[in-house]
Amino acid sequence: MRRGSIVRILGLAAVFAAIQAVVALVFKWLPTSASRQMDRITFVYWFATVICIGIFAIVMAVIVYSVWHFRVQPGDETDGPPIHGHTGLEIGWTVVPALLVIAIGVVSAIVLSQNGRAGTNPDHVTVTGQQFEWSFQYPDQKNLKTHELALRLDHATRLDLESLDVIHSFWVPEFGQKQDAVPGIHTHIIVTPTRTGDFTLICTELCGLGHATMRAAVHVFDDADYAAWIKKQQAGGSTGSPGAAAFASGGCGGCHTFKPANSSGQIGPGLDNLAADAKKAGQPLDAYVKQSIVDPNAYIVPGFQKGVMPTTFGQSLSGQQIDALVKYLTGTT
Repeated sequence: MRRGSIVRILGLAAVFAAIQAVVALVFKWLPTSASRQMDRITFVYWFATVICIGIFAIVMAVIVYSVWHFRVQPGDETDGPPIHGHTGLEIGWTVVPALLVIAIGVVSAIVLSQNGRAGTNPDHVTVTGQQFEWSFQYPDQKNLKTHELALRLDHATRLDLESLDVIHSFWVPEFGQKQDAVPGIHTHIIVTPTRTGDFTLICTELCGLGHATMRAAVHVFDDADYAAWIKKQQAGGSTGSPGAAAFASGGCGGCHTFKPANSSGQIGPGLDNLAADAKKAGQPLDAYVKQSIVDPNAYIVPGFQKGVMPTTFGQSLSGQQIDALVKYLTGTT
């Protein structure tokens, strides 16, 4: 290939690389990192992006140059010259991409290994997914159970994931890490927050009718604020009563409307007219509400579907929590 042709191809490659660089840098493709794991994932992303920009620019430059330079002239109906190929070029475009793919693989493997290390003395939280809510248990804090996740700044936390019904998936965009919660299988994920703030946990595995509502608040505190938050939750949090606490921890507001809890879920029947629903079912109010919690398919409110509400609340909630929830919903507490 002539020197002038090489210069033209390199010039075109520079133009295409600049365009791609602008697209990559101007638009915000990733959330702002809030964990060490996300920092490493972001590095892999940009490492692969730079390589892809280089390959794309060179390939596009060669294509554009070839289409223009070797185009058929008007009226030329002759066959093109026979071309055997270029052994050195073929070796190059095989070896170079192979080395680049290996480089991406090695860097990714190192990051996966680092992101899977909790270090010494990590915090522990058990994360339970259930249609359609998240709950959290803190073994290091006297097995405190909450419906919000709290993590300590700059402290590695091992999140042990489990599911009570179907496959769910744990993902906080700013933390980068994502992992499935699978029934009967214990998975885990490591998160080391790097900035305080409030974030949102999202279920990213289609898990049923209420999948879009399966979210939970995530808080990252410094040590002092974390200790204060734990103390507040152990004292009953800000929910006001045991029944309100059970309503919140059970994720009831994600599916049901209930004015005292300021919830507006539309998946299940509203809970502000339970007396009328109990009368239609032919049951005493307290018995109807309790049955609806522990055996939701026993009676279905007209207009709603069977099998939507989880049947595991009888196991995930204690008897004391269920009794408190019944009183809360019936207005007797």
